[in-house]
Amino acid sequence: MYTILKKAVLAPSITQFVISAPEIAQKAQPGQFVILRINEKGERIPLTIADFDSKKGTVTIIVQEIGATTRQLCCLNEGEGIEDFVGPLGRPSEIKKLGCVVCVGGGVGIAPMYPIARSLKEKGNKLVIIIGARNKELLILEDELKCIGDELLVATDDGSYGRKGFVTDLLKEVLEQEKNVAAVWGIGPVVMMREVSKTTRPFKIRTIVSLNPIMVDGTGMCGACRVMVGGETKFACVDGPEFDGHQVDWELALQRLNMFKEEEKRALESINPGGGCRCL
Repeated sequence: MYTILKKAVLAPSITQFVISAPEIAQKAQPGQFVILRINEKGERIPLTIADFDSKKGTVTIIVQEIGATTRQLCCLNEGEGIEDFVGPLGRPSEIKKLGCVVCVGGGVGIAPMYPIARSLKEKGNKLVIIIGARNKELLILEDELKCIGDELLVATDDGSYGRKGFVTDLLKEVLEQEKNVAAVWGIGPVVMMREVSKTTRPFKIRTIVSLNPIMVDGTGMCGACRVMVGGETKFACVDGPEFDGHQVDWELALQRLNMFKEEEKRALESINPGGGCRCL
């Protein structure tokens, strides 16, 4: 069992867990992910690593309650354990000194962007960070990112905080002002990453996105996480999760994400028939 050392609610339906996982913490790098299973009968779900501390032997994940498993996970408390916690999986981010870089995070995608942004700054890059959410209440890690970025820009869909609009509005302005941007990282909902890639394309700026397709084993054996990149089939678990955003077939990615919507709905209803939290 992997023990939950700390639990914190960052926003409505978004929870941060610090997990005791010394072996994973020793090898984890920005951009990688874990696959966890709450108990022996539970579903396996991938979650990108939001932080890690090799000295303390901890791995941090940030979970948004969307389906049955994430809702059950968020019901767990400090001192309780997770049956399986496997990782680090996937290829780490390519972190090096590039000059000026922009990191764009949307919603809970801000979480996996944090260690990438921190590492890019540690390499000596000029770092512009753009984060966004539907409203102020759903923004996470603003203070942490403010401490590492040279500039932090915020957008909310409803205008309740920062600029009213989307992260891509701010991104376009940055690219028009900063003529020497070397690369852009975009992490968040698939539609957001698609729009980030569309925004950077006219500027011919390298754009890295982190794909989150349906995944089962995380080792390339099942093929569930296949995506089309540059006209070739790739497996997000072993070839990614990061890919060139200009090469991703976004429409296919969206179709595959919606494959099991009805099953997900039934699973959620089975654990939440009365609207309350029913833990495992």
